[in-house]
Amino acid sequence: MTLAQGGGRDDGARRGGMRQGGDSPAAQRDSGRIERRPLPGRATIARLLARETPLVPVDSAAARALVAVIAILTFLAALCAGAAELVATNSAQWRAAVGSEATIQIRPQPQGDTEALVAQAAAMARETPGVLAAEPFSLGQSERLLEPWLGSGLDLAELPVPRLIELRLDPQSPPDLADLRTRLREAVPAASLDDHAQWLARLSNMAQTIVAVGVALVLLVLIATGLAVAFATRGAMAGNRGIVEVLHYVGAHDAYIAREFRRRFLRLGLEGGAIGGIAAIAVFVALGWISASWRASPAGDQLEALFGAFEIGTRGYLVMAGTALVAALVTAAMSDLSVRRFLAKSP
Repeated sequence: MTLAQGGGRDDGARRGGMRQGGDSPAAQRDSGRIERRPLPGRATIARLLARETPLVPVDSAAARALVAVIAILTFLAALCAGAAELVATNSAQWRAAVGSEATIQIRPQPQGDTEALVAQAAAMARETPGVLAAEPFSLGQSERLLEPWLGSGLDLAELPVPRLIELRLDPQSPPDLADLRTRLREAVPAASLDDHAQWLARLSNMAQTIVAVGVALVLLVLIATGLAVAFATRGAMAGNRGIVEVLHYVGAHDAYIAREFRRRFLRLGLEGGAIGGIAAIAVFVALGWISASWRASPAGDQLEALFGAFEIGTRGYLVMAGTALVAALVTAAMSDLSVRRFLAKSP
């Protein structure tokens, strides 16, 4: 917008320097509410209106600095949103994997045949609708499960090592584990069924907490973006006070001036948001590529076990792009609010 375009000049003669809905400057001076401020002369008004520069310059050093600030804050917000989506996706996969399995533990009995008890419990599990498979662990496999705690090379023949039976459940038609637990308790008193419910609850709570922290960080970054834009807008308004007064003198309404500032700052917000959002998406793409290249190595297996394959899918990328768009909209909204408050307080 150039100053030559004006905005509502038709009622300039009617207003004669009056603010809409208020008293005239002369009446305000008579009542002692404001100090006398001479109106600009015709030559000054003509010179300002003939300028071909926009009301809110977008190519200044301050504008470029604001774009950099918005880009950095959007980058951080998009990273937090992507991390929250990554944790939520991996948590759903972990819970699905853990929830599709159950474990039967057979405690050795002094006078009992452990192998017979394991075979009986496995047969009862296989007969249960919804159990796809029941695979008993051998004594050697059960002993190897204790090596991380007891170390290797120990003779565990004299220890009562529990035997395990791994159950694979049908996710489409899950079995009645409560009924299976009751039947096992009656037929094999040494058997206990673990459906991993406690582990699933802890995993779900941990994932929900991490996602909530990520969302809170995104909100805090967006608030910081809004505050930065508010300060920048007030600085731009203070620097263009003379032009704003001339626009009021020729009949421009506050809504017209606020719309011009909102349009300019929306452009700055879209530019900074696009830079920050693309940079955050590039980081996740690079991490996914690195994770895929390290997948066959021990370090890659550990990273994949902790964080998954750094694959957030289409929904994750849409969430990051949406965060960048929200940052741009926050920029426009805070600019509009700051301009209206500034104009409302101006004499």
